Amino acid sequence: MRACVDIGGTKVAVSLSADSASPLIGRRSEPTAKTGDNDAVAVQIMRLVDEICAEQHIDSATIDRVGVSSAGPFELRDGLVELATPNICGGIAGPARGLPNEWMTALLEAPLARRFAHVRVENDAVAALEAERRWGALQGSDHCAYVTWSTGVGVGLCVEGRVLRGKNGNAGHAGHSFVVDGDANALCGCGNVGDVEGLAAGNAIARRFGHPAAHLFAGAARGDPEALATTDALCRVMGRMLYNLIATLDLERISLGGSVFWNNRDLLLPRLQAQIDGKLMALTRGAVLVPAGLGDTVGDYGALALLD
Repeated sequence: MRACVDIGGTKVAVSLSADSASPLIGRRSEPTAKTGDNDAVAVQIMRLVDEICAEQHIDSATIDRVGVSSAGPFELRDGLVELATPNICGGIAGPARGLPNEWMTALLEAPLARRFAHVRVENDAVAALEAERRWGALQGSDHCAYVTWSTGVGVGLCVEGRVLRGKNGNAGHAGHSFVVDGDANALCGCGNVGDVEGLAAGNAIARRFGHPAAHLFAGAARGDPEALATTDALCRVMGRMLYNLIATLDLERISLGGSVFWNNRDLLLPRLQAQIDGKLMALTRGAVLVPAGLGDTVGDYGALALLD
């Protein structure tokens, strides 16, 4: 049996599957652990596996393969992944970000590897990219990306049929690329001021504008002028990042997911595409943005895709 784990800055979700052709069962989700010792997320995952096994009448000892799709960045210690995730580890940006811990990293792969025979950890956007290429909206595309717009902003990249990972598995962290400087309200959890995530991620929207993304975009959908202007400004930030990816890597297709995008896709998708269309046609002609084919299950299937 396999455990499929999706770690985000807001929630951790765990499901089980017999193999990649079998449906996911027993899914449980709860807020990401952010207090106590810095192995709290790994302990949380193991507890959720045990709870699901008990609920499904499965011997937990039969879980021998674990795929972990996690928000990054990662640090490697003795070749094993630790999370240096700004929305989980409060020590990175310090007290100004308001996280209830001082962790610089969160232990992940080492505690899991002590219990499970096979553990594979990948950046959540890379895992989602693999799932979208296998089952979703990126099937048949060798020059593509998956972008999550959620609590944070993450990217998985594929060029000439090869998924890009980098030296520590951190390739694709375009959410931490700078867009502006000098905006004190755009403090990212990584410590940057003025990067894409600090300006447009779900937690940044709530911090900068005083209400959650759902409230803002509901107002825009109703035609509220202020909400529409703010929405357009956020889409310029995100759209420019997407354009830069296309211009840099000559991409043909980008699949978009994550809670901020997915729950407001009809409003956001045309505004994001407008930031690409008509710009340097030799690079952007035919480049399209599409909703994730796996929808809001892309994180779960991303973890499953890691186990073949």
